[in-house]
Amino acid sequence: MINVIWAVMAIIGIVYAMFNGTMEQVNEALFRGANDAVTLVISLTSVLVFWLGMMRIAEQAGILRGFAKVSKPVVKRLFPEIPANHPAMGYILANFSANLFGLGNAATPMGIKAMEEMKKISQSDRASNSMITFLVINTSSITLVPTTVIAIRMEYNSIAPTEIVASTIVATVITTIAAITVDRLLRKSRK
Repeated sequence: MINVIWAVMAIIGIVYAMFNGTMEQVNEALFRGANDAVTLVISLTSVLVFWLGMMRIAEQAGILRGFAKVSKPVVKRLFPEIPANHPAMGYILANFSANLFGLGNAATPMGIKAMEEMKKISQSDRASNSMITFLVINTSSITLVPTTVIAIRMEYNSIAPTEIVASTIVATVITTIAAITVDRLLRKSRK
């Protein structure tokens, strides 16, 4: 449905530009926008590759295992329906790790796998409490280093691209606490 809405909006815009005599500006904006998009994607790719490499180094050095060990009691309390050594726990922890470093795009595949594993546990067409909790936390997601935003700010020549780190940490901690609180309050009504 959303694709139809976007297509209709694009067609209306092009038809309006044709009748309004501004087709040349539309074409110029399209090509400039496409050029900017490619440039931005290339710069974001380099940052993403760097942090994925750092995650790989952290994994090889045992840092991620240490993080998993330290955070496992908290994650177990958040997801009591998931058995301790179930693969879903590993995917959840990997997703949280990627989100901590602002690697939303890298966290997505792990999040999808976590949801698939949780669906196997629930064996239902309805979202389980664990799935809802995971979605809520993943959406609010505590971020220590907002790498994507920093990369975008660097691409557009920000004077201080990292000045958002402190406010990002504060904002994401608050939203995650609020999200977990609301999830717990509404969990009782979902039973």
